[in-house]
Amino acid sequence: MIYAVLDIAKKILAKASYSDSGELISNMKLQKLLYYQQGFHLAYFGTPLFNEELEAWMYGPVVPEIYEYYKTNDNRGIEYSGDTITLSSEEETLFNEVHRVYGKYSASGLMEMTHNETPWKSTPVKAGSVISQDKMKVFFKRRLK
Repeated sequence: MIYAVLDIAKKILAKASYSDSGELISNMKLQKLLYYQQGFHLAYFGTPLFNEELEAWMYGPVVPEIYEYYKTNDNRGIEYSGDTITLSSEEETLFNEVHRVYGKYSASGLMEMTHNETPWKSTPVKAGSVISQDKMKVFFKRRLK
């Protein structure tokens, strides 16, 4: 199933704020976690988790709509305490695993990781430059274990 990207962003934020560390994540970190969630969903299920495009910006992959939505937070943590959507059982398992693996990294650590990955490296870096879902699917398929 394809979900609204804002619902996925809120799910990531809620998961981060309820984690053991209690860390609130910045918009930058949120963008990178959306990229990893989308990439692994494409690789595992063959379909996108959300329809909105990821673009190759200077600091890594960005979903412009979500960046705009949370930009007033600057680099401060984003608090979220509302309800979140429930994914299908298989999707929930994948979502949790991706969050477990990538959620522990800092925003700058995730940025460095994305800068060394083919989907971002092979896309011109500028606003409006879309990272192809096909590139992401191929790249993340190789990462599935």
